[in-house]
Amino acid sequence: MGRAYQNRKESMAKTAAAKTKVYSKYGREIYMSAKSGGPDPQANLSLRGLIERAKKDQVPSHVIEKAIDKAKGGAGEDYAAARYEGYGPGNCMVIVDCLTDNPNRTFGDVRLAFTKTKCKIGTPGAVSHMFDHSAIFAFKGEDEEAVLEALMEADVDVTDIENEDGLITVFTPNTEYAKARQALVDAIEDIDFEVDEIQFLPKTSTPVEGDDIPMFEKFLDMLNELDDVQNVFHNAELPEQ
Repeated sequence: MGRAYQNRKESMAKTAAAKTKVYSKYGREIYMSAKSGGPDPQANLSLRGLIERAKKDQVPSHVIEKAIDKAKGGAGEDYAAARYEGYGPGNCMVIVDCLTDNPNRTFGDVRLAFTKTKCKIGTPGAVSHMFDHSAIFAFKGEDEEAVLEALMEADVDVTDIENEDGLITVFTPNTEYAKARQALVDAIEDIDFEVDEIQFLPKTSTPVEGDDIPMFEKFLDMLNELDDVQNVFHNAELPEQ
């Protein structure tokens, strides 16, 4: 698997406006998770993981609490998940995950990001078969054998496990997220996840070079500026700076 999961990490917020967008994206995702799986983080593992991730990304507590309170009230926006696929600059493969209360608007906005950077939006399934939909957990540790044993005992389907520079990374199918997370929490006292999320991991990579590099950066910026876009996954391989 390697560390391909890191390639989709968004650049950290550089301005107050960008920070507000990060807060908004987390708020929307927390609201949806609390609404669908319940507002108690102890009973809703996806929500618990989201809250921990939000705190690590310095999302203020009041943003998190407001999203959960809104879900408890049962009112508020009704977001739906939307996924768009296509080919970005240099013919790399791209998956765009959104939460939207207006699918027509969102599709128009995402399509504009593709067309303005001379890219091609595709039909559902156009590129997703070239990605593994995986749950990923990374945490400090040395004994991956003991971790693997604990996961196997909990009947978790482990795709891969790595130990690099004292960081253990576990990959499982996305459907195993809750079971795998609970098994790790039970097996390792005071576990502190450095990565705890579900991603699309590319099976292959596509080099993006020359004039396609600034176009690719513009493409990502346009997508990440959209309020409805939650995550962008791609298989682009950029030259090391």
